[in-house]
Amino acid sequence: MLVKSEGIVLRETKFEETDKILNIFSLKYGKIHAIARGALRPRSPFIASSQVFSYSEYTFYKGKNFYHISQGDILDSFYDIREDMNRLLYGTYLLELIDSSIVEEEPNEKLFKLLMKALSILSNMDDDFLKFVISFEIKYISFLGFRPFLDNCVMCGKDVNDKLRFSIKQGGIICENCSNLEKTSRYMDGAMLKYLKLLLYTSLDNLDEIKMPKDVMIKLQDILVQYILTCIEKDHFNSLNFIKSIEKNGGA
Repeated sequence: MLVKSEGIVLRETKFEETDKILNIFSLKYGKIHAIARGALRPRSPFIASSQVFSYSEYTFYKGKNFYHISQGDILDSFYDIREDMNRLLYGTYLLELIDSSIVEEEPNEKLFKLLMKALSILSNMDDDFLKFVISFEIKYISFLGFRPFLDNCVMCGKDVNDKLRFSIKQGGIICENCSNLEKTSRYMDGAMLKYLKLLLYTSLDNLDEIKMPKDVMIKLQDILVQYILTCIEKDHFNSLNFIKSIEKNGGA
């Protein structure tokens, strides 16, 4: 039976001589693995709709091991992301986040719409990439069901003062007293917590209103990445490691 769904290509892999296997985040069916037969041929009708970042409406049917694409109508190629190094690097990281964590064939409309909005905004960005990515990360992990506790101590429930920490293990902020019981907690202060809440509750297209020191952004992302890796049981993100290696050598 043929079915239709909008979808975003998260990853592509060459299969045999002219085919591709695509990881597609679809609106109706969640993440699926789909074969685009002949996508590598010069005149293939799947050339545009089988590219990473491409947002298309797909018609497909489910086979024994894969979905098979019979038609792909491109809705937005997000071409501008590929034309800028920073956009491409951070866009690839966003796709890896999604691809690494979502359950196959389990729809997540909130996460799909978040990724769509992020790619649309990223297509026109020239700076403030780190702030944008942190805001995406905190929203993304919340939509996966792992929203960190940020209002009071996750261990005892009491209010926190400026002397607080973030527990990767417990999934939220902890007070000064409880920090003695959680030796692996990470440094956080009141200002960092304030900015993290702002990035959680502010829409991705309104981030210009938030002015943040770069050192605070670096510390927050380090905490968030470790928290995300713990939640989704992953060791690292290849794309993020690549970004950091470029930054270390004076690029990006």
